Amino acid sequence: MIADRMLRDLMPMSLYSIPCVSIQRQANIEEAVGLLIPYLESMADSLIVTGDNNEPIGIVGGREIIEKVLANPSRSVFEGEVEKIMSNVVTSVSGTSTVRSTIQDWQKTGRAFSLIPNAIGGFSVISARKMLEVGKITMTDMRISELPKKKIHSFSTGSTINEIINTMLKNKTRKIVLENTNQFISDRIIIEKIASDLNYLKNTNNFLEMPVSGFGLEYAKVITKDIMVNEMASIMSGMQHPYAVFRDQVISPWDICLALLSDRMQEYD
Repeated sequence: MIADRMLRDLMPMSLYSIPCVSIQRQANIEEAVGLLIPYLESMADSLIVTGDNNEPIGIVGGREIIEKVLANPSRSVFEGEVEKIMSNVVTSVSGTSTVRSTIQDWQKTGRAFSLIPNAIGGFSVISARKMLEVGKITMTDMRISELPKKKIHSFSTGSTINEIINTMLKNKTRKIVLENTNQFISDRIIIEKIASDLNYLKNTNNFLEMPVSGFGLEYAKVITKDIMVNEMASIMSGMQHPYAVFRDQVISPWDICLALLSDRMQEYD
């Protein structure tokens, strides 16, 4: 089973290729957002918060930012220290960790993100996005129609940002689909809007009541054939922000991670 193989054996050339992007505990949240935006969904998903000796002490991702904005939708929220909003749960794996143990760690923490010590004394990171590399080299007869179906959380064109963020946090999802379409909004899109168009809410008094129609949505890739899971992983690995729609279900890198735990996901002989 691919799940019982070590990470270093499955990704011998690329295991340490994703850099750990860090920020010091006393930096303000605005700095964190500026660093975070290029990485959300495309590389590492989260920032590592470092202490006085540059040791990892926490994590900040899209979830922490939108939680804080929901509680205090004003410019002042971005002037606070990163340490005040970070998650204290930092998971670490090694080259000898298995696919199974890594994904099980993520199931416990609710965040598909781990540090991995590298050869130069620092850290690289591994996330659900990185696990697509494992998914695409597996041998399997499992089709995407067999992936567990989850409820599709949707919104209408009249929804407000308050409704969107609450839905994300309540259902522990980072993307919500516009009803009857393949368009979606994500925490990344919201955070980018805050930082670029709204200048960190400097002159915005009603952010949470803004209609979602003013935000640029993105398109999930529409899959029309019931392809194999390894084919889906390969397609996703080539996407900047991997997300797909097949019939009445949505598929994310996390779904591929869960599929990797199946005994139907095997290593090629």
